[in-house]
Amino acid sequence: MKNLCVAHRGYSGKAPENTLAAVRMALALPFVRWMEIDVQLSKDGVPVVIHDFSLDRTTNGHGKVKHMDWEHIRRLDAGSWKGRAFRGEKVPSLDEVLTLASGKLRLNIELKTTGDMYPGLERAVMDLISAKGMQGEVVLTSFDAAVLQRIKELDPRFRTGLIYDSRQGDPAQKVHELNCSFLSISSARLNPKLAGLLAERGIQIMAWTVNKAKEMRRLADMHSDIMICTNRPDVWGDTFLKI
Repeated sequence: MKNLCVAHRGYSGKAPENTLAAVRMALALPFVRWMEIDVQLSKDGVPVVIHDFSLDRTTNGHGKVKHMDWEHIRRLDAGSWKGRAFRGEKVPSLDEVLTLASGKLRLNIELKTTGDMYPGLERAVMDLISAKGMQGEVVLTSFDAAVLQRIKELDPRFRTGLIYDSRQGDPAQKVHELNCSFLSISSARLNPKLAGLLAERGIQIMAWTVNKAKEMRRLADMHSDIMICTNRPDVWGDTFLKI
């Protein structure tokens, strides 16, 4: 089976998303080859792993990530909302996640920003990755074309990927214009023609977020190179690893 399993925000179907618990649960499954995480900056410039711009949904804190120092963020409970078993789980730093994942699986790191929301985000993330010698283990992705352009300007050796959700336009052309080698795209937007074209051009395709076996099989039948990003890697295993 070539349709690789990507754990979305870690094993977020069972553990609180973007936490070390979710990362460890994904790492425990040998067929999980990739993991997608989200990164923002604290007020004092620390790359932190969290999806929402606000702390409210996934922690017991309130307010914007960008307005809080790392020392404040790291004291928050990011697990209780998912269940008592995860009470006390923390918002991890990118450094912590990189340390856990190094040499074990590849990371799709989405830079969560828009416009000039996080000046220096690209540099901070790239410096951490470079310090750990993990440039070959990651792809940096974003909806924001300017972010992807800045990454290439800072260090063209880093792989970049466009996140594409629009029903309009030509994602294949956009990827080419931005010199990306990766496309993260809504599963509903993919069709066999587009998947074939991207594969022919050497573009790695990741479809999100797919939690049902029927949709996983549809994507697998469409093209063997489509990576399947899911909150439920257990469903991926049940779908593709049954004898």
